[in-house]
Amino acid sequence: MEKTRNAGLRVKEFIEPKNGELDINGIMKILPHRYPFLMVDKIVEWESTKRIVGVKNVTINEEFFKGHFPDNPIMPGVLILEGLAQVGGILAFSTKETLGKSIYFVGINDVKFRKAVIPGDILKLEATIKNLRSRLAILRGVATVDSEIVAEADIMFGITG
Repeated sequence: MEKTRNAGLRVKEFIEPKNGELDINGIMKILPHRYPFLMVDKIVEWESTKRIVGVKNVTINEEFFKGHFPDNPIMPGVLILEGLAQVGGILAFSTKETLGKSIYFVGINDVKFRKAVIPGDILKLEATIKNLRSRLAILRGVATVDSEIVAEADIMFGITG
């Protein structure tokens, strides 16, 4: 990925998952995010241009727990959504069709938070493509802990170039 002048991201290299999985090194070849803003540790399922599942191991060592909240650590909902967007971005923009194009997060709809995420949880981040066109991708993101939905949303990305 290279950062473009207008804050979009450009996919430069197609990364092929092995047996539907991608480790943190492969993820970092696709996403420009780094600690403390990388919200996915591993991709555990990947059906090209259809569906992807990633995991985030939530630990008390996360920087955001210092202030959210010191006596009752809860993962901020916006960071759960960021994790869904990152996993969805890996799926939508790691195809041969989007190679060389710039991508932008452009919107989020129908957001629902259902349960708190706390240290020790394994956050499962699943994104399914609802609509993929030449200039827009819409994905449905669902975050779960122990098979219980903790958050869900429709995530939109713009595609240019």
